[in-house]
Amino acid sequence: MLAIPLQKLAYIIIKAREYEVEEGDVDADSGSNPADDREVDVLVEQPDNPVREELIDAIDGLSEPERIELLALMWLGRGDYGKEEWHEALREAARIHNALEAEYLAQTPLLASFLEEGLSQLGYSIDDYEIGRL
Repeated sequence: MLAIPLQKLAYIIIKAREYEVEEGDVDADSGSNPADDREVDVLVEQPDNPVREELIDAIDGLSEPERIELLALMWLGRGDYGKEEWHEALREAARIHNALEAEYLAQTPLLASFLEEGLSQLGYSIDDYEIGRL
């Protein structure tokens, strides 16, 4: 049984996906008009990025056991641990977790995919929580 409710995980995964599709500022001095560009600048990462802030806030809003589990879940999905090593991943996450893990997780490439893969390995899915959200 997971400490993190699947609904919270679904929200974090959705925000991670939104954040992952953003790209660095390619040409800030292009003089381009947003209307002419079909408003694609919304996908350009900004310093005060609201999606990033929402992702960080969602992670920081988790309880300590939930944050530990999120970290271990990402490792599981990334392949650092196997399903049979889940409890070992939790112990290691508890040992090293700190106030910087939200930043660490938000900066992890493919975070959403890793979390979904970790959930899948443990026999969970967020499909029911994503309908109508994407």
